[in-house]
Amino acid sequence: MKRLVSKLTNNTKIHDLITSSNPRSPISEAFRTLRTNITFSSIDQEIKKILITSALPGEGKSTTIANLAVAYAQENKKVLILDADLRKPTLHQRFLKSNRVGLSNLLVNQVKVTDVILETDIPNLSIITSGAVPPNPSELLSSANMQLLLEQLINDYDLILIDSPPTLAVTDSQILSTMCDGVVFVLNYGKVKRRLAKKALLSLEHVKARVLGAILNNKPSKKNDSFYYN
Repeated sequence: MKRLVSKLTNNTKIHDLITSSNPRSPISEAFRTLRTNITFSSIDQEIKKILITSALPGEGKSTTIANLAVAYAQENKKVLILDADLRKPTLHQRFLKSNRVGLSNLLVNQVKVTDVILETDIPNLSIITSGAVPPNPSELLSSANMQLLLEQLINDYDLILIDSPPTLAVTDSQILSTMCDGVVFVLNYGKVKRRLAKKALLSLEHVKARVLGAILNNKPSKKNDSFYYN
């Protein structure tokens, strides 16, 4: 792990798009700091495709990707969220969108890309939901269609944020990491064991994924923590 990208300090879990509903909160400021750190994490290569993953389920990666996407969109970036968790998708619920068709349907040529790009209530932010749960998620994500799709989409967006299943559960995140410019790793404070976190990171390094850093999620706040407000 190259560096700690950001800490999300809070005594309770985030249940909504706090970067939209409460942009002045300390957590929203943490997401903006994360956005800035990612932007400056590379000098020689522009980072336009970012995979968000975690070691285990329930560490907050989907919440993180949703709020980070809003933070980028608030910076007037044209952002697309791609829900590539074809096993247990949740992002369509967060943005109150139908998941009848989406990425899985697109990859088997049932629909066109224009049929699955959905606008959200956040300006500059769109989403492609996961679609129907397929019997072969890993095969779909490693297909030539997936690579061609990303090459096509990157011409229309400033940033693509990709959600994936946890790294230790299945190989999907390893597959997707090879198609991205960087990976951000979400760790739930006090939940994931150091041994498992290291194992997950090693699996990404094994496929030569570029790990930008980690997010420490749900870290309890301290009395001497201070924040600045506009």
